[in-house]
Amino acid sequence: MTQGLTGIIFDKDGTLFDYRTTWEAWSSSVLLKLAGGDHEKASGLAQLIDFDYAKQEFLPQSIVIAGTPQEIAEALSVGVPEMDVGTLFDVLNEEAARAPQMQAAPLVPLLTDLRQRGLKLGVATNDAEAPALAHLDQAGVKPLFDFVAGSDSGFGAKPEPGQLLGFCKLHNLVPESVAMVGDSLHDLKAGAAAGMVPIGVLTGMATEADLAPYARVVLPNIGHLPDWLSPKA
Repeated sequence: MTQGLTGIIFDKDGTLFDYRTTWEAWSSSVLLKLAGGDHEKASGLAQLIDFDYAKQEFLPQSIVIAGTPQEIAEALSVGVPEMDVGTLFDVLNEEAARAPQMQAAPLVPLLTDLRQRGLKLGVATNDAEAPALAHLDQAGVKPLFDFVAGSDSGFGAKPEPGQLLGFCKLHNLVPESVAMVGDSLHDLKAGAAAGMVPIGVLTGMATEADLAPYARVVLPNIGHLPDWLSPKA
């Protein structure tokens, strides 16, 4: 059984990959690099994106959590006037592509299982497409996905449903038979707007209380999907 689903589309950061483990230390390092090694300037840049530089953690409202690289570059550009937004965008994408990713659950066996169930699999991320593909490639799972869209892939960005509907159109899927799995309200609202089954996971920054009103179910992580798809009697 697959709960009547024909496809699953996943968010990337905070869903396929654990958010805190992957991005908090990396963000501190990138801010310091943009600041030319000046910790005081790096701390000031951190405030622009609601990142606590001293604690090395994101505040819940940080634009980095669900925003696009373009939005992040625009927010940081105030503190890096020597660099235009386009250049800053490119730097952030290049640095992001090299960020080591911590899998939220072992991805190869999980995704192989889901494909063997006959499900089409996609990724819809507000990251840019190039670093998203790099991260999937690093994890050895890029070939297991039938669709990968970033915020610059021509479908728009979440919480708008364009990426999700693009996945359905490409593979002739009915949105009501597709699950959107994500760790943020942007993900779940995009899923609802597309008419999909919204599934929350707790490997991002949001809590179960945040996600539950918008989700069919909230799982600890994506490793629990097979049991949800085929519940034991």
